[in-house]
Amino acid sequence: MTLREPEIVEIDTPTGPMLTRVLRPAAAGRFPGLLFHSEIFQLTAPICRTAAALAGHGFIVAVPEIYHEYSPAGTVLAYDQDGSDTGNRLKTEKPVSAYDADNRAVLDFLKNHEACNGRLGSFGPCIGGHLTYRAALQPDVSAAACFYPTDLPKRSLGAGMNDDSLIRAAEIKGELLMVFGRQDPHVPAEGRAMIYQTLTAAGVSFTWHEFNAAHAFLRDEGLRYDPELARQALGLTVDFFRRCLG
Repeated sequence: MTLREPEIVEIDTPTGPMLTRVLRPAAAGRFPGLLFHSEIFQLTAPICRTAAALAGHGFIVAVPEIYHEYSPAGTVLAYDQDGSDTGNRLKTEKPVSAYDADNRAVLDFLKNHEACNGRLGSFGPCIGGHLTYRAALQPDVSAAACFYPTDLPKRSLGAGMNDDSLIRAAEIKGELLMVFGRQDPHVPAEGRAMIYQTLTAAGVSFTWHEFNAAHAFLRDEGLRYDPELARQALGLTVDFFRRCLG
């Protein structure tokens, strides 16, 4: 499907307005809503292109700025050492409760949007994969696609670096799609095994895919990008959302 021009909105949260990019098909109708979490660099060009690709398959996609409390609206961090250092610092300054409140605010925005049919899912890579997992803790999220979710096995998301994400796995009522790169040092083999075992023990419905790829293999910029594996993984994602969200 072709898309309308992106809509830029500010969504109210307990910690202030959150700039959010909204993409949806140009065709008339109502579509499932996707909360799309970015990497630590916020709304970069690769993130916006991936969001547009998902929207073009028949979804209304909302991409919020995950560090809206700490940076001026519209801030995009560069894919360099300074950008990485800033994003990783903010990742552990923001309380987990604030990430959860942001999730709830965007989900409510989508649910009440004129183009949304009320069915909700979530997607994200890197920190966005972890935030997508936390979105799945919300009872109205039916499907969540988590791409190489950093800090999930280490329990190191947010202020205090002691999140409860895996501990709460049994609260997930929807289905998860878990995608990893085997050569990703941020989620090594032992971390992936911990996630798999925890989800299984908690009775979570999930599918699991590991590719021979590096961290950020989905990002269509930089040396770690693998176009063929990215195509396959996004195809799996679209099929997953179509099956779970209709």
